[in-house]
Amino acid sequence: MSYHIYGIGNALVDKEFEVDDAFFADAGIEKGMMTLIEQDQLASMLDILQNRYGLKKRACGGSAANTIIGASYFGARTFYTCNVANDEAGDFYISDMKAAGVDTNMGDNRDEGVTGKCVVMVTPDAERTMNTYLGITSELHQKHIHEDALAQSEYVYIEGYLVTSDTSRAAAIQVRELARKHGVKVAMTFSDPAMVQFFKDGVSEMIGDGVDLLFCNEQEAMLYTGADSLPTAIDELKAVAQTFAVTLGSKGAVAWDGSQLHHIAPNNVKAVDSNGAGDMFAGAFLYAITHGHDFAAAGRLASLASATVVSQFGPRLDAEQHAPLKDVL
Repeated sequence: MSYHIYGIGNALVDKEFEVDDAFFADAGIEKGMMTLIEQDQLASMLDILQNRYGLKKRACGGSAANTIIGASYFGARTFYTCNVANDEAGDFYISDMKAAGVDTNMGDNRDEGVTGKCVVMVTPDAERTMNTYLGITSELHQKHIHEDALAQSEYVYIEGYLVTSDTSRAAAIQVRELARKHGVKVAMTFSDPAMVQFFKDGVSEMIGDGVDLLFCNEQEAMLYTGADSLPTAIDELKAVAQTFAVTLGSKGAVAWDGSQLHHIAPNNVKAVDSNGAGDMFAGAFLYAITHGHDFAAAGRLASLASATVVSQFGPRLDAEQHAPLKDVL
C-alpha cells in the first residue's frame, strides 16, 4: 500500500479568535454550531473580529484535513483530495499540507476563485463556534479524485461536511464506490451535529449501504438514530457501520470493534479550545488501527491526543508533540 489513509474533505483556511459570549448576542450567531455564510458576511465578520479581538492563529484546515495531518504526524502515509483556488490562501494551504507530509491532488495549476475560509470563535468555556465561507471548496468534483492513490490505500476517510454541496456530496459518494471497487475500507465522520440535523438524507446517501468505520459524537449519534439513550443509539449504529467510535466529551468514548464494545477512559485536562478534538481523535485512531493496534489501544491514543489538543489553542498539535503520545499504545 502506498497510503494508510486517503482523505476527502473541505479545504479551508482557519482563522481563530478568542471571543466572549456577548459577541454572539451582538452578532446574532448561534453558539456551538457550524454555520455557512457568504463572502460579504465573512469580510464583515473578519473586520469586526480582528479589530475587537485580534487574530489568534491561521492554519490550513477543514475537518478531514485536520484528521489526515494528525495521522501523518503520528507516522501514517496519507493523501488528501480537496479543492483550493489559485490565490494566496490556496498557496498557503498547499504549503501547510506539504509541510505536514501530506500528498494532495492540488498543484500549481489550480482554478481561479476564492479559497474557502472558516472563522473559528472560541469562548472561555473552550467551546468552538464556526462560520464558514466554502468558496471554491464547494466545487469539489469527482475530477479531483485521484483513483490510483485511493486504490493503493488501506482506508478512505470521508468528511461529513461534504454533504452541504451537491458536487462535493457526489464526489464523496464516488470515493466510497471506488473504495468498494478496489477493496479499500471506508471510514466516515458525521463532522458536526448540524450536518445530521439539517442534512440527514444526504448523510444517509453518503453512507450508502454502510461504512466500515464511523466516527461521531454522542449528540450526532442520537440525532442520526433518533434514539433516546446512548445504548440504543449504539445498537442502531450497528446497522450502518461495521465498527464505530463515539466520543463522549469529558466522559471519554466508546468504540465498537464489530464484536466488543470498548469503554475508553477520558484524560482529564483543563480545556482551552475544543476546536479539532474530534478530528484529532479520528486521526490518532486511524493511525493506530493501520499500524497493527486493536480498538482498545487506538482508543487510548485517540483519547489522549484529543485531550492534548483541547488543552491548548488551535485545532492541531505541533509535529513534535505526537511521538511521545504513542507511549500509551
